[in-house]
Amino acid sequence: MIDFRYHLVSIVAIFLALALGIVLGSTTLSDSVSDTLRQQANQAAKTAQQARTQQRQLQEQVNGQEQFAAVLSPQIVAGRLKGQSVVMVEAPGAGDDSIEQISELAKNAGAAVTGRVTIQKKLLDDDQQMTLEELATQLKTDDVEFRGDANAYDKAGAVLAAALVTKDPDRSGREDAASGAVLNGFKEAGYITATGKPGQHATLAVVVGPATPYAYEGGGDDNEALISLAAALDAAGRGTVVGGPSTSAQEGGLIAALRDSEAGERVSTVDVVDTPSGQVVTILALQNEMGGKTGQYGTGAGASGYLPSPAPTAGKNG
Repeated sequence: MIDFRYHLVSIVAIFLALALGIVLGSTTLSDSVSDTLRQQANQAAKTAQQARTQQRQLQEQVNGQEQFAAVLSPQIVAGRLKGQSVVMVEAPGAGDDSIEQISELAKNAGAAVTGRVTIQKKLLDDDQQMTLEELATQLKTDDVEFRGDANAYDKAGAVLAAALVTKDPDRSGREDAASGAVLNGFKEAGYITATGKPGQHATLAVVVGPATPYAYEGGGDDNEALISLAAALDAAGRGTVVGGPSTSAQEGGLIAALRDSEAGERVSTVDVVDTPSGQVVTILALQNEMGGKTGQYGTGAGASGYLPSPAPTAGKNG
């Protein structure tokens, strides 16, 4: 007869066997999971290394293309703006390097650079609109007309544009008393600073926008003010191009706002102006502007292509 002690030993043996099976099974499972995770980690590391290699190769390719553009750009633009003159307009927050490089490239293209006008943040302040409108009305010359619905920025843009650019070959390269009075008035009010002789009435204008979109409250109004100025420069002269880096074509940026406005039908834009190739595109866009062609160039939203296609013919300047 099997006694109680035998049953107890049997039950203990069964539970020990179960425990041993669980331990052995979990060990085997753990090794399998570890192997799988190890393989996945190795594959992820390999993929990351491949991505870094591709990124480095792409960056080297971009650097090579930009070096190509920088070295050959004087030859590419030679003669395209012969007999013309350009005034540079700098918005608050614009990159100085781009302006200097475009100025030099415009000279390589055969144009004279009259000077640079730097818009001060004060001009864009909302609490300055009444004072700005009063100043524009006071300095307005007989050849400037205000639209019936013109606001303070429209009026200031029209007055400044008339002092900076012209379509009349006889006025080009000459600074008269009226343009001098306008520029001095805006300087004394703290709205602009100027270098060179921007009052000599250029035939073309380049406006360089801020590197960072105006994100603070009222940023939309600031873009509107600069768009009014760009549109006025385009109307008063033979053409205007607004340039900026890629961020300017993003939401809130000057170029994005301009492309969405009515002025985008008349004013050309370049959203890669901080690159050597983009600076060449700016010169090509100015050349097209003289021929009555407006375009939106670069890589951002609203761009029709990186550059005018077909490119304007070298040696012809509208």
